[in-house]
Amino acid sequence: MLALGALTARGADSELRIPPLPIHLDLEGRPLAVVISGTVSMAAGRGEQVLRAGLNADLSDLQRNLTDVLKAGLDQNERCGERISVQNATLVPQAPSGTLTVNLHVERWGCVKALGREIVKKLVGGDGTVVVRLTPQVEDDDTLRMQAEVVSVDATGQLGDLLHSGQYGDALREKVRKTIVSALRKITDLKASLPPALRDMVDIRGAEFRDGGSGNLLLALTSEARLPEEQARALLDRLKSEVK
Repeated sequence: MLALGALTARGADSELRIPPLPIHLDLEGRPLAVVISGTVSMAAGRGEQVLRAGLNADLSDLQRNLTDVLKAGLDQNERCGERISVQNATLVPQAPSGTLTVNLHVERWGCVKALGREIVKKLVGGDGTVVVRLTPQVEDDDTLRMQAEVVSVDATGQLGDLLHSGQYGDALREKVRKTIVSALRKITDLKASLPPALRDMVDIRGAEFRDGGSGNLLLALTSEARLPEEQARALLDRLKSEVK
């Protein structure tokens, strides 16, 4: 399943390197891979051992497929109502957050009956850009959540007026926010996909987005657990046996 790096003894300290572990997910019908790597270390404390895990989740596959993922959740084509099409979407690291930029084509159509027939007319249309700041947060119950804050909505002409005022603009902003949070929900539940021993020792204390190089998005997780020495070493032994 996974080959572990060497367990290196440094006096009372030990460190275990975790090479890349792919976790396969399905987001809006698209198969995606999140690659986990990192280290687990054990250091002597006062009458106990301190286990620390630092894990990096490589989200570059999500970045490559983000436009299609958001199209599946946002695109709509109502005959009498809203027609939304995602043109392009990017997600880039801006530690400790990530910045999502969605370029949309938006139209609003109305239908009226005249002389016994229905007339369909475009009321407004144009291109717009929605920018969302995404920030990982750790809840008190060791659960990882994604805060999504709409930073700006830009459009020109009548569409700009429509998006910046009234319920329509608020509804579109909320739709974009909910769609990206829903898409990231499976990714932020990474703990459930880890090997059991590693899952047992991961008590998430911190989370942030980082740049993994060349703009690749990493979700960095840190955790710490304090255990009696015998229990800590048994947990490390379980991890080594489970992932051979």
